[in-house]
Amino acid sequence: MKNIPQDIINNRLGFIDSYIAAQNAASGSEVDSNANVTHKTLATLEAELYKPLTIELNRAKVCAKLTERFGKDVAEEYRKDLKDHLIYVHDESSLKPYCASISLYPFILEGTKSVGGVSGAPKNLQSFCGGFVNLVYQIASNFAGAVATVEFLHMFDYFARKTYGKDYLKTNQHDIEQEFQGVVYALNQPASARGDQSVFWNISVFDKPYMEEMFGGFYYPDGTQVDMQSVRALQLYFMEWFRKERHKELLTFPVLTASLLTTKDGFADPEFRDYCAEQMSKGHSFFVYMSDSVDSLASCCRLRNELADNTFSYTLGAGGVVTGSAQVITINMHRYGKDNDTWSELKNLIDRVHKYLVASRMVYEDYIAAGLLPAYTAGYMDIDKQFLTLGLNGVVEDAEYLGYTIGNNSNYKAFLAKMLAIFKAKNKEALAKYGIRFNTEFVPAENLGVKNAKWDREAGFPAKRDCYNSYFYRVEDESLTPLDKIEMYGKEITDHLDGGSALHLNLEQLLSFTQAKKIFELCQKYGVPYWTTNVLCTICDKCGTIDPVTRKQCKTCGNKDLDYGTRIIGYLRRLSSFSDGRQKEADRRYYS
Repeated sequence: MKNIPQDIINNRLGFIDSYIAAQNAASGSEVDSNANVTHKTLATLEAELYKPLTIELNRAKVCAKLTERFGKDVAEEYRKDLKDHLIYVHDESSLKPYCASISLYPFILEGTKSVGGVSGAPKNLQSFCGGFVNLVYQIASNFAGAVATVEFLHMFDYFARKTYGKDYLKTNQHDIEQEFQGVVYALNQPASARGDQSVFWNISVFDKPYMEEMFGGFYYPDGTQVDMQSVRALQLYFMEWFRKERHKELLTFPVLTASLLTTKDGFADPEFRDYCAEQMSKGHSFFVYMSDSVDSLASCCRLRNELADNTFSYTLGAGGVVTGSAQVITINMHRYGKDNDTWSELKNLIDRVHKYLVASRMVYEDYIAAGLLPAYTAGYMDIDKQFLTLGLNGVVEDAEYLGYTIGNNSNYKAFLAKMLAIFKAKNKEALAKYGIRFNTEFVPAENLGVKNAKWDREAGFPAKRDCYNSYFYRVEDESLTPLDKIEMYGKEITDHLDGGSALHLNLEQLLSFTQAKKIFELCQKYGVPYWTTNVLCTICDKCGTIDPVTRKQCKTCGNKDLDYGTRIIGYLRRLSSFSDGRQKEADRRYYS
């Protein structure tokens, strides 16, 4: 074996020392810090240690594909754009694709053997839940980011009815809650194979018409169909159980999304809307996705997938739930805007990023062909149904630099609409050119928002804050009301954003049922597709109380030395788990 140069050895030894000295695992990371790590361990250290090498390997692979398909000049542009921090490749420290919403049909047909497991097809609720946990961990080993299982609850219902009968929520509540607990707690456990991160797990619940359109033609292996009434009852039961369980333990996952169909006049299922509003008023933390068509599906913490080609294949196991993003490359719009006072070069930049994404996909196609990503070859995922995503960060900062007043005003909203319309039009052109679906997303930028600010400041560009905003607004802006933010995330802007952005309504205290219901109505009125409310929950480590209400002392023991929980961006964590940069950003957040 060729000797490793001493300077590389010294560099890595220095990193070990700095990691040991860091406040927490997120702050110790030099590449992809995130808050989904509770403790520093050798597993978390080892996961970070070799990331710089993996990044160089990934760049070499992508450059080879760029040279092969587009020429050497494009490969050189790719390296330059990365070096200049104009673009950022998400999870470049992993060889794997980004995120996926998977079909569970292969699992209920044949178990986990096709992805390297040993269990056969589940026969009852217990084997389904046990096998499901193993499956999610196995599938997660194929992806760098989130794994969504949209069908989880209606598959759970199928096996619950097989095991306990149709009235299982009346006759076997304890058993059902035990299975919920087993799955949820198992998937919140840190996994050493993932650097002591738990799986980024997402599930959805649906209103009645949404569920009927999504799963009305679905058949289980025994020829039966989805019992819509039974699944609906299970969904409501799970939401109530999960809310109460989060008051015992700050469970990060699953990231829960409630999907509602809207009409011209309101909601297709007002009863489900009311239930969601009630849960929100009681301190439940979940995302709300609202659409006037099931051709769109939200499956992740922010990603909105437009399935306009109607690729739903119910006979193959609700193929419409198979989606996600194979790769995400984010443009630092603040950096772009410093070199370009107009939009004249934006289209050229987008064209370049499209090429970079195509090359990344070519690398993944080689891995799939070689059998290295069994999630694809086993039918859980189809790369043709995944998007290639252009991310955006630094938009607010760029607009500020160009002289716009950030807020609910016509000039700023016209700026956003024009910019996003360019991206959407170029994505449609790229679909026709490459036969691959592209979209654009305001990325969460948990780690990247801090990095972009640092890189820009070091390059001499004005960086007013230490973390670039992940929203259309400034998190510290005390002048914006919740209504202002709702209007800013309305159809006139978000209709141009084909990959999505989540509206976060940061609130001082819980909404009443009436207030929550009004928020739903306002979001429907203005056409806000994806949103959530965030209230700092109070965590007392002295007595263990978790309170959904924001307090300055524990309601149980009076302790004033408290921690708090909120969404870092997409998922719920303790503030103490945030990186240094994100903790500073969290301190600036204004809660209305």
